[in-house]
Amino acid sequence: MSTAPGPYDSGRERDRDEEGRARNQRPRDGLGRPLPYGADGVPRQPEGVVRAPEESVAEAQALLDAGRPFHAHEVFEDAWKSGPATERGLWKGLAQLAVGLTHSARGNTTGGARLLLRGAGAVAAWSAESGRERPYGMDVVELGNWAEALAGLLEREGTAVDAAAHAPRLRGGSAG
Repeated sequence: MSTAPGPYDSGRERDRDEEGRARNQRPRDGLGRPLPYGADGVPRQPEGVVRAPEESVAEAQALLDAGRPFHAHEVFEDAWKSGPATERGLWKGLAQLAVGLTHSARGNTTGGARLLLRGAGAVAAWSAESGRERPYGMDVVELGNWAEALAGLLEREGTAVDAAAHAPRLRGGSAG
């Protein structure tokens, strides 16, 4: 039984950032799946970028529309980590929605449906707690409806979905 060499077997050092933290530098496909070292992948989202909330929403929407929900999740994760503590539940819930769509597009329909529902619950809970239904122009109720509808489709059909075709509209309008 032969396996492809990993970074340690091939003489490669572990991928580390400037502070010495482990950072996997393998290229990734549009859904965030690792590709072999040296393969052509899609550009990765830079980590730790501090954006204005409106910029986060716009950038995440562009990535969702392009069928790259894994990368949209990274934008939401940056907002969750750099934003005010009072908004972490919102951004974490949005990240869960994006990861749910990622799993759904990768064919993990059970995990995708669970994450979509978990994210919808987190966003709804944040909205109820904060009293804000349209933070940064996002329609929290419509996002919850989108997530529940997609989770239902995944549970009924059990097949992978096209991420771009099923991407939500963060600021309202029709979702995929």
